[in-house]
Amino acid sequence: MAAAGRDRVVHLLRQLQRAACQCPTHSHTYSQAPGLPASEKTTDYAFEMAVSNIRYGAGVTKEVGMDLQNMGAKNVCLMTDKNLSQLPPVEVVMNSLTKNGINFKVYDNVRVEPTDKSFVEAIEFAKRGAFDAYVAVGGGSTIDTCKAANLYASSPDGDFLDYVNDPIGKGKPVTVTLKPLIAVPTTAGTGSETTGVAIFDYEHLKVKTGIASRAIKPTLGIIDPLHTLHMPPRVVANSGFDVLCHALESYTALPYHMRSPCPSNPVNRPAYQGSNPISDVWAIQALQIVAKYLKRAVRNPDDLEARSNMHLASVFAGIGFGNAGVHLCHGMSYPISGLVKMYKAKDYNVDHSLVPHGLSVVLTSPAVFTFTAQMFPERHLETAKILGKSN
Repeated sequence: MAAAGRDRVVHLLRQLQRAACQCPTHSHTYSQAPGLPASEKTTDYAFEMAVSNIRYGAGVTKEVGMDLQNMGAKNVCLMTDKNLSQLPPVEVVMNSLTKNGINFKVYDNVRVEPTDKSFVEAIEFAKRGAFDAYVAVGGGSTIDTCKAANLYASSPDGDFLDYVNDPIGKGKPVTVTLKPLIAVPTTAGTGSETTGVAIFDYEHLKVKTGIASRAIKPTLGIIDPLHTLHMPPRVVANSGFDVLCHALESYTALPYHMRSPCPSNPVNRPAYQGSNPISDVWAIQALQIVAKYLKRAVRNPDDLEARSNMHLASVFAGIGFGNAGVHLCHGMSYPISGLVKMYKAKDYNVDHSLVPHGLSVVLTSPAVFTFTAQMFPERHLETAKILGKSN
């Protein structure tokens, strides 16, 4: 029975692996190069790691103006959303830019859970501005929107669907040189400051899709835990659920040496390669932090220790899944969030229906891990123990 269950899980994970269109954010099949011949059957034997530069520290946001000055930036785009534009994180960034003589323009029309329309509006702003650097201040929605704006402003003659994943878009590899992008995350969940992925709702087809390329990773992630003190409790909880599932899914993903086909050239190796020894380290560390600090971070908005550690956990899990990928929880989260049209989550100051990403992900997690436990019971038992299961 155990062998049969394991075979079922392997079969499903392989099916997911081959279905690149189902989960552009985390699919193990993503590559920046054309597909390999179907006749190539051997599994891979190697993995590689890619991650943005990261700087961590309470108050470190004040250095962003110096970073841009060091880069020689003369005309900067500052992206955020309407709510955050009135809060201290954006004020700190603007003060730093002003103090260091950086000319900048603010785009504060980022949509929480962006769409193709909101992406295009940000792209048009970036094209008109002819910016030589970008700063994104906000959650994953803001950072992803800024990645897209940077990409398409650097490739002004292209069509919007050129870089969107196949089969929704053309899935072209990114060959243009992008401008520097500094990401200042204000939530502790997406890990977008570490990854080369930008996700949006494609409204015409009512699906969630994205752009995935190592080329669009932020140049630098500024991890300032002081910003997390402005997160309402439900935002902390849902962001924490995303961290939890990033870590659990990447740790229990199909191992890199079971992924097929083996690339004939390193450029064909996908960014999301399956669980591997390096991603495992980051995933386990993230889980240990979540187990210790998530409840505290939700219950007490002034608990800087808890919120600081959850900010780190988000980065750790982002590095893990950004190279290993995740699986069913995230794959099934897209129809959950995409099909709900009337729900407005508490503590989210938005004017449209919204199922927070972390909530849509965690809903299926009990059923998912009951199923996947048949493949790697020892890994599931290890993570359960970390999260507090005594036997």
